[in-house]
Amino acid sequence: MSSEGASPAFVFPNASALNTLTRAQWDALLAGPPERAATWLSAAAHAGHAEAQAVLGQWLLGGRGVARNEASAFAWFQRAAEQRHPMAANMLGRCFEHGWGTAPDPQRAASAYRASAELGLDWGMYNLANLLATGRGIALDHAAAFDWYRRAAALGHARSMNMLGRYHEDGLVVPRDRDWARALYRASAEAGDFRGCCSHASMLAEQGEIDTAVRWFERIPDTAPKHYLAAVVQRLRASPLAALREVADRLEAQAAART
Repeated sequence: MSSEGASPAFVFPNASALNTLTRAQWDALLAGPPERAATWLSAAAHAGHAEAQAVLGQWLLGGRGVARNEASAFAWFQRAAEQRHPMAANMLGRCFEHGWGTAPDPQRAASAYRASAELGLDWGMYNLANLLATGRGIALDHAAAFDWYRRAAALGHARSMNMLGRYHEDGLVVPRDRDWARALYRASAEAGDFRGCCSHASMLAEQGEIDTAVRWFERIPDTAPKHYLAAVVQRLRASPLAALREVADRLEAQAAART
């Protein structure tokens, strides 16, 4: 977070001044030593500030500036979500989906994601769409999933662009359109999504643009989790093309270097 434009001598505000903070001042507060910032966040959260509650919940989940505590994170997300905070509602959904600080409950996860999505958050839209697309905690509805992916993609959400590409490639909900799928995969890849990179590279390889495909495959390790990268490596090893099998070796070596 940038502190540009904020005074180096900025003083932590009291509860009455919370809603007067500029974005630069807020960023400056959180850019300082995590333990000090966490103390202020806690005070602001207890004073009822929804943004502070939501951010404190994230810090508690990750152990940033405070001891990791999933139960406390969940409680703060819940309090902020009650104030219609979009990100808190999305994080509440993730807690219910993954069992962070509470018992897993797919139905309540879907409800929280829907609240976040309806408040306009792209991640809430994406997470709700994922549940709709798989029928977890909510009735399977590909048409509704497609619509939420579309709304999130319109906001620039890279993962949703990749998912829309799959719908167009497979002809699910919409007519099959590989050209549109290709454009969506490229947009997702260029926006930094590792799944989009893989989808884009795979289509390029199918078209015979091997050199370009190799370059996109090699960008996957920047953000991909290990299990995803391992699956890509396995698939590339099975390719009849030597260039793609060589990419598998390089990806595996890069993954090993990250450990």
